[in-house]
Amino acid sequence: MQSDEPTLAEGAEEALLRAGFAAVPDFVDVLRANLHAERPRLRVLALRGAQRQSLLTSNDWRHALVDPDVDVRREALRLVAYVAVDDDSIRGQVVVALDDDDPLVVDAAAFALGEHLWSNGVERLIEVATGHDDARCREAAVAALGAIGDDRGRAAVLAALDDKPPVRRRAIVALSNFEGPEIEAALERAAEDRDWQVRAAVSQLRADED
Repeated sequence: MQSDEPTLAEGAEEALLRAGFAAVPDFVDVLRANLHAERPRLRVLALRGAQRQSLLTSNDWRHALVDPDVDVRREALRLVAYVAVDDDSIRGQVVVALDDDDPLVVDAAAFALGEHLWSNGVERLIEVATGHDDARCREAAVAALGAIGDDRGRAAVLAALDDKPPVRRRAIVALSNFEGPEIEAALERAAEDRDWQVRAAVSQLRADED
C-alpha cells in the first residue's frame, strides 16, 4: 500500500501544505506522490499545491475530475476554472460533471464552463438550468449560460425568471448578454417581481446600461 506520507516524517497534511508553497526541497515529489494518496483529503491538498506550482498535467486533471471522492472532484473543478486549458478531453469531462450526483459538483462544473466561456457545454447547461432538482444547480447553469452568451441559452435564461428568487436574480444578470424585444419585455415584468432583490437587480442592470 502506498504511504500517505511520502518522503517526509512530519504530518502528511502539514507536509503537503509546505510542499504546496515549495517550502521543502522535494516538494515536487511530495505533491505528485500525494495526487494518488489513499486519503481523499491528501489528494485535495496535493491538487491545490500542484496547481499552485504548475505541476498538473492533462492526465492529472483527467484523473482528478473523475476521482471517486466527491471532495476531490469538487476541488478539481474549482481549480480548473482558473487555469488555461487546451485539452478537449478535459473540456469534455467538465461537461460530463454536470451529470454528477452531487449538486456541488454540478455547481462547480457550471461555474468552470462559464469562467472559460466554453460553448461545448451549452446544451447540457440548458438541461440543468431548466430541469435540475436542485435550485443551486439551476442557478449556476443560468449564470454560465449568461456568461457564455450563446443564443441557444436565451430561452432557458428567460424561463429562469419563473424559478425561485435566487435563480430569478441570477437570470436578470444573465440577460445582460442577450438582446431583443423579448428580453426587454422580460425585464419589464421582472421590474414588478414580488422579490425586492429581483427588482433591485433589474434596476442595477438598467443603471449599468445607461
